[in-house]
Amino acid sequence: MKLRVMVVDESAQRETLLLEALEQEGYEVVSRVPNVANLFEEVLAAAPDIVIVDMESPDRDTLEQMRTLHDAHPKPVVMFADDGDSSMIRDAVRAGVSAYVVDGLSKERLQPILEVAVARFNKFQELKRELEQTRTSLNERKIIDRAKGILMVRRNFSEQEAYQALRKQAMNTNKRIVEVAQNIIDTAELLG
Repeated sequence: MKLRVMVVDESAQRETLLLEALEQEGYEVVSRVPNVANLFEEVLAAAPDIVIVDMESPDRDTLEQMRTLHDAHPKPVVMFADDGDSSMIRDAVRAGVSAYVVDGLSKERLQPILEVAVARFNKFQELKRELEQTRTSLNERKIIDRAKGILMVRRNFSEQEAYQALRKQAMNTNKRIVEVAQNIIDTAELLG
């Protein structure tokens, strides 16, 4: 299945070349827009799999639009630009651009560039999910440890006994251990 593509191009001449290359490779162009002014809304409306931006040099407004899109509705973004300034490239990548290609576009390179951009985007999203899961696990572990500490002090339990009490209460109430632990912490804070 070929990707659904949104093309953002400020130059009609370059856009024609890009559209021909996409058509040759069998991509479905779902939207064509002349600038990034309302990129977020355009992406929501067209629901593309990938966004291709072709411009001479991205400005701060363009990068801000990319950042907004990346933060709220991430999509792989390929940017073709004439500006090869290293600080501009870094800023574009920080704004969520998956691939920044300098010195134009050739039909032969288009498909591999899009495939690499999508693969890189997917890997980044996977790493982002793993990081979030790790943070969640760490936070849950802290809550459970804090609740065990409360039980150890107030009920004179060993650490193992405190954990077993949490586990038993979780099973009896059909809740996760972290939920039971949070209830113990909340109750302890309420009672002082």
